[in-house]
Amino acid sequence: MECTSAKGPPMIRRCTEADVVTVHKIINEAAQAYRGVIPADCWHEPYMTRSVLAAEIAAGVDFWGWDEPTGLIGVMGIQKVRDATLIRHSYVRTSHQGRGIGGALLSALAGQATGQLLVGTWAAAEWAIRFYERHGFRLLSTEEKNRLLSNYWNIPERQAETSVVLVYTHRTSS
Repeated sequence: MECTSAKGPPMIRRCTEADVVTVHKIINEAAQAYRGVIPADCWHEPYMTRSVLAAEIAAGVDFWGWDEPTGLIGVMGIQKVRDATLIRHSYVRTSHQGRGIGGALLSALAGQATGQLLVGTWAAAEWAIRFYERHGFRLLSTEEKNRLLSNYWNIPERQAETSVVLVYTHRTSS
């Protein structure tokens, strides 16, 4: 069930059912960066099981990918939840990080957002927080984070305690 790669230059495209195995591999490969950084009781091996990935997709997470002639390199999900849009599960293959792939995916998905655009990540993942801040997001207060996590995410309490939420502040009007 590997994805069919693009025949030409890199492109951003919606992931399909045929991409699920590759999406799963990319998430779990790139999530190794969290090992030893996030609280040990929040780490799982694999980081995301296929059943959890399937549940996320069933709950409305729409995955998009950076596709190169060699195959899918990075993935990012977008999920509409009531009056907000969430960026979910942003991962780029380790060997391709630092090339602007995550930023390009984020820009493409931000263009699809309606309402507030929010992203949650682990508080200890300082590199992820810096990435989002470089791309127009602002870190929210603990009080605001707690309100938003309870309203828009369905995550365990322990994960909520050890997470942050950022809001996109650089959207142009359409």
